[in-house]
Amino acid sequence: MKRNRHFGSYKQEGFSLIEMLVALFIIAILAGITIPVYIGMKPSIRLSGATRQIMGDLMWARMQAISQNNEFRIIYDNNHQYSILEDRDKNGAISTGESLITKDIHNKYYDVVYSSSNANDLIFYPRGNAANLTTVTLTNRSGIKSVSIAVTGRVKIE
Repeated sequence: MKRNRHFGSYKQEGFSLIEMLVALFIIAILAGITIPVYIGMKPSIRLSGATRQIMGDLMWARMQAISQNNEFRIIYDNNHQYSILEDRDKNGAISTGESLITKDIHNKYYDVVYSSSNANDLIFYPRGNAANLTTVTLTNRSGIKSVSIAVTGRVKIE
C-alpha cells in the first residue's frame, strides 16, 4: 500500500484475499444452480432439434420435388432413420440415375425416436402437394412433438 502524503491515508491497490474468495464462492453457487438446470433441459433441447431436422428435411424434399419436377419419397426405414428418394420413374425403388439420401436422427439426437401416422411412404409431387395427410410424432423422455404434413404439402411443427 502506498501512503498518500496529503491526506495521511493509505491507497489500496488490487483485491484482497477475502474479496477474491467471496467472488469465487458466488461463482460456485451460481454454477451449482445453473448446471443441473441445463442438464435437465438437454432432453428437451434434443427433442426440439430432431423435430426441426425432420421438418427441414421434409421441406427440402418438397422444394426439390417442385424444382426438379419429380416425385420425392420419404421412406421410413426404422424408428430413427429415414431416406429421401428422388423417384424419377415413380416406382418407389431406387433406379439408375436416382438419388437416395439416408438420414439418421440418432447421429445428433441419440434418445429421440419417431413414428409416422401413415404406414406408406410420404410422397411429394411436382406441384408441391403430398400423397396423404401424415403426422410424424417424435418422442423422448422429455415429451412428445409432432410434425404434420398436409395434403397441400405444407409442413409444420405442432
